[in-house]
Amino acid sequence: MAKKTKATKETQEIEYAPIQPQIITETIEKNYMPYVMSVIISRAIPEIDGLKPSHRKLLYTMYKMGLLTGPRTKSANVVGATMKLNPHGDMAIYETMVRLTRGNESLLHPFVDSKGSFGKQYSSDMRFAASRYTEVKLDTFCNELFRGIDKDAVDLIDNYDGTMKEPVLLPTTFPNVLVTPNTGIAVGMASSICSFNLSEICDGTIALLKNPKLSVERMLDIVKAPDFPGGGAILYNRDDMRQLYETGSGSVRIRSRYNYDKSANCIDIIQIPYSTTIEVILKRISDLVKEGKLKEITDFRDEIDLSGFKLTLDLRRGVDPEKLMNKLFRITPLEDSFKCNFNILIDSTPRQMGVIEILSEWIRFRMGCLRRELTFDLKKKQDKLHLLLGLGKILLDIDKAIRIIRQTEKEEDVVPNLMKGFSIDQIQAEYIAEIKLRNLNKQYIINRISEIENLQAEIAHIEEILGDDLKVKALISSQLTEIKKKYGQPRRSQLIHINDLPAEEEEEEIENYNVRLYLTREGYFKKITLQSLRGNDEQKLKDGDELIFTQDTDNLSDLIFVTDKCQIYRAKTADFDCVKASAMGDYIPAKLNMDEGEKPVFMRIQKGYPAGENFVFIFENGKGVRVPVSAYETKGNRRKLVNAYSSASPIVGVFYEEEKHPFEVMLVSDADRAIILKTSLIPVKTTRTSGGVTLMTMKKGQKLVRCLKDFEETYENAKGYRKLKIPASGQLLAEKDLRVQQLKIDG
Repeated sequence: MAKKTKATKETQEIEYAPIQPQIITETIEKNYMPYVMSVIISRAIPEIDGLKPSHRKLLYTMYKMGLLTGPRTKSANVVGATMKLNPHGDMAIYETMVRLTRGNESLLHPFVDSKGSFGKQYSSDMRFAASRYTEVKLDTFCNELFRGIDKDAVDLIDNYDGTMKEPVLLPTTFPNVLVTPNTGIAVGMASSICSFNLSEICDGTIALLKNPKLSVERMLDIVKAPDFPGGGAILYNRDDMRQLYETGSGSVRIRSRYNYDKSANCIDIIQIPYSTTIEVILKRISDLVKEGKLKEITDFRDEIDLSGFKLTLDLRRGVDPEKLMNKLFRITPLEDSFKCNFNILIDSTPRQMGVIEILSEWIRFRMGCLRRELTFDLKKKQDKLHLLLGLGKILLDIDKAIRIIRQTEKEEDVVPNLMKGFSIDQIQAEYIAEIKLRNLNKQYIINRISEIENLQAEIAHIEEILGDDLKVKALISSQLTEIKKKYGQPRRSQLIHINDLPAEEEEEEIENYNVRLYLTREGYFKKITLQSLRGNDEQKLKDGDELIFTQDTDNLSDLIFVTDKCQIYRAKTADFDCVKASAMGDYIPAKLNMDEGEKPVFMRIQKGYPAGENFVFIFENGKGVRVPVSAYETKGNRRKLVNAYSSASPIVGVFYEEEKHPFEVMLVSDADRAIILKTSLIPVKTTRTSGGVTLMTMKKGQKLVRCLKDFEETYENAKGYRKLKIPASGQLLAEKDLRVQQLKIDG
């Protein structure tokens, strides 16, 4: 019987490597910067051929699959093949393909001829079918992407695993970078390139080829403005367009186009801005209808079908369609802006460029491609000429050539013997030796060497072109003229000059009358006419609620609400309906679509943003700050403003300080201590999110619980709490004031 041995466990101590300190700049340089450059160069920013790597890999795969001339194939086949170059998920590759298809309507000149459902660029809900159901091939337009690619026009590099080659760029025969719209977000930079009309771009490039010092003004005469796949009407301002062409940065305003159907009393929107979607437009119109701001519309719906895009608005009887559309242009995305940022990779370096600079870089790139293509053709013709010259030598004595071949005993000696017999090189001898016996006749040889003269002329012509930049540019111009003739289309985007627009209609006149506004601590708001208040001004409030704001104004006033979530909301008095004193009123968080749990803590009737006036913020940690009201002015008068004040500590009190009218505030802590100080002691900070300075010093764990402006009637010993400097220690509340404080807390 074998002896059993008892197993023993050996305890091994794990030695941890010591933590080494590292300079943050070195960490960023070694770890973060490679990622940044990878995103910029290999993913997000298009290059001078107008393509990102994902687009280029997909199109090249389809080209190698023979889909430029062959029949369509299932999209799934293309996706699978593309993974050899682009090792990402099948859905990422398919989504890239979708945007390039004719069916998606994202491009002026689609690269992919598609069959099946590929969604629509103007809709977020119209999704594309699965790749197993759709079919694709390359559009004939792609001939202009790949012309010369098999003639060494561009560099080829290994794919990610070294199993095949892929082009660094595609040798596009036209400035695709300005014809195909492209957007991308990298790390610390972004690119947003709008599309231009192919015919105009070809004409502009030809003009620049002839005159490299072409002015922006002249370019504007040729390439008038961007041209979007979805059409629409561009509101044309030459000054703005000049800035875009010069700097590569700016925006293009686009309006929807519509038809009015008098018989049905409806408006048909037939084109919308490229930068929005049908769902966004419908949502906005729906909200405005619910708010009673679009009473002219009785119904709205999309009627998109195979015939094309159409959004229908049914109108009330007597509504002027033109006035209504002008109103919709003001308040809905039916008029929108396309933000342009012409950021392009040039030699792996991102550069923001204007239109002329981009076209100049493309010309430089195209000249390089064309020279490489011509050099390839030149080498082929020179090699052929060399062979034919050798063939011409045996014409003088065909019998000698046959005799040399017949009398040579070993096969490996045939070529050397031919070289010696006719004074030709090895390449020529190899060519002659491979000629079939039946072709070793005078007629065949004469027919072949008759090409020599044409070859010599062609070689001389190519060499002449290669030696003259002007001739290379002339060749590019002829190609662009051919492309324009073959693929050029009329503009889809109409141009409406700003000066030709009718005078903007004033907004619908709002009735003005005197009202009194109320805001409660729980966030309920009331607008009551002064007439309604006569004889009955007792306000109905929710149990435990109290009024924190009451003021008389008119129906045209602007309102500001400051919330406990560091946000400011803007509204107009006219946005609210008049109610009676017996009503609860509007619940502000719901009315203004505030965040969950957010409540207003301050309200003001705001008249402009005058200098010298400030918001005063008092925080739970005993700090306070004054922020100029001008810091809250925005160009677009946004309804919601985030980061309105510091979030470092909960807000206790918000006040408004008019110019040269400081006032006193009373701060009370949970330790029953109080101070009174003038707001002029609180420093003004131009940064909205400044945490301020300490006003009242408190022990650890203590906090402010009340902040009052009008306190004389509440606290009898007010004079004893006044301080002339900050920070200041709190004074214990007097016995009577302590009872008042306790009542406030209990209530």
